[in-house]
Amino acid sequence: MAERPSNLFAAGSSRPRNPPSELNLGSFNGRQPPSFSSTSSGSASSNLSTSSASSSSSHNLVQRFCAPPAPAPVVAPVAPPVATTNNQERTRERIKQQACGKLLIDEECYHFTSDDLTDLGEIGRGAFGTVNKMIFKAGKVMAVKRIRSTVDEKEQKQLLMDLEVVMNSNECPYIVQFYGALFKEGDCWICMELMDTSLDKFYKYIYERKQQRIPESILAKITVATVQALNYLKEELSIIHRDVKPSNILLHRRGDIKLCDFGICGKLVDSIAETKDAGCRPYMAPERIDPERAKGYDVRSDVWSLGITLMEVATGLFPYPKWDSVFEQLYQVVKGDPPRLQTSYNGMEFSQEFVDFVNTCLNKDERERPKYGPLLEMPFILRGQRSHTDVAVYVTDILEKMVKDGITEFTTNQPAES
Repeated sequence: MAERPSNLFAAGSSRPRNPPSELNLGSFNGRQPPSFSSTSSGSASSNLSTSSASSSSSHNLVQRFCAPPAPAPVVAPVAPPVATTNNQERTRERIKQQACGKLLIDEECYHFTSDDLTDLGEIGRGAFGTVNKMIFKAGKVMAVKRIRSTVDEKEQKQLLMDLEVVMNSNECPYIVQFYGALFKEGDCWICMELMDTSLDKFYKYIYERKQQRIPESILAKITVATVQALNYLKEELSIIHRDVKPSNILLHRRGDIKLCDFGICGKLVDSIAETKDAGCRPYMAPERIDPERAKGYDVRSDVWSLGITLMEVATGLFPYPKWDSVFEQLYQVVKGDPPRLQTSYNGMEFSQEFVDFVNTCLNKDERERPKYGPLLEMPFILRGQRSHTDVAVYVTDILEKMVKDGITEFTTNQPAES
């Protein structure tokens, strides 16, 4: 039987607990197993945490949490060593900084332990563990992602990527807010801002329980926030998200719309990513699932996923029938015609601006599909930016109706995606 990979959070007498500086985080091989379900069931990081940050918070975060890492030692090339990227080294150093337990909330820094957090119950579950609603002794309610000590090397890499992105994104108001982390009995606790629900849970309640639809003015605000977040990842961090879908877009009753779940983000090299099977298959672009295409892909694959997401939440239905195998998906997405929205669609009426935006995202030929710059200049986006629609009033009204109908806004006891 093969020896189990070294554990990032090992603890206990049978699992020596190494200090963060000695953790073996240098070699990972992260691949996301495919999923054929047409909609997501919610993951731990995808449903509960988000970010609203000022431009100064990123500077403070770096000052308070992230002292410059020591130079990496020079290793003689005796045996083929496993390469450790700068990002992994930087994240490892930041985990070391966080291991002592610090929270940065509203530009105030607190030292804390798990005893300072009161557990208010589980509100989500995913591949890594659970997400719990907790309150800090200073009165701040937050979402705490508890990463199990038994995660394997693939999941370790995803954790590192998730931490790396959120710790570098405090300047973007459309990306989850990171507060801090600690280690408890070998497990890692990641503290983030608590959001009210995911777009996945939100739209299904509206269409399936209320037989209504999301107003186009709200869709415009969701689109603006998501494109701005994706553009920030690309321009500031050279990152492609690779898992854009309704369950990774979060809503808050104060009107905030945030992007989350960065565990399978990919670094862009010359604007190109190469890993083929990272992400949720139903939302993947044709160029990502076509085995005949040897070259990599770029941010336009996320533009396709955004188009699928918008068509789904606008119509209440996933635009493809459920696939029973990867071969059916390959045939329909790669060989068949792309989904097309129309101004009159299944008894619903949409503006020409929205139809043009969605259909532009769903251009099958990625060479004809725009990147974020041109998307941000499209009339539908500009309309959303100019709009004074009160997202907070709409979201709060729906959340109150969910409570009256006995529907939890969270995703407790929903299984992790496979």
